[in-house]
Amino acid sequence: MPKRTKQHELLDFEISFFERLLSVYPNFVDALTPLAEAYTRRGMHEKGLELDLRIIRLRERDPLAWYNLACSYSLLSRIDEALGALRQALALGYHDFTFLSRDPDLLNLRRSPKFRPFLESLLSRQTT
Repeated sequence: MPKRTKQHELLDFEISFFERLLSVYPNFVDALTPLAEAYTRRGMHEKGLELDLRIIRLRERDPLAWYNLACSYSLLSRIDEALGALRQALALGYHDFTFLSRDPDLLNLRRSPKFRPFLESLLSRQTT
């Protein structure tokens, strides 16, 4: 059995803390968001996706929530859904293209042959 690191212990504590908080306040977005991020850091991508979908239902006009959903889909290699969520994030005002271009959570999406045409279509809309 691999030795647990201090980082793993802290992450597990964080997950436990937010799970307990959400058991009392299930729609508390300020707890849902860090828990989804903690699940992702722990490699629990399906659980992270479930929370990102809950967050979208609570904050459907939040561009960062849609961006995070795109990341979750990308981590699970669900490319079409990742593109759709990223498209929505951009439509709602997400514009940090520098971070988008290097975010490790979007690596699967950026590697997809569908990403370049998606990006080109966005750029062509911005110049017209």
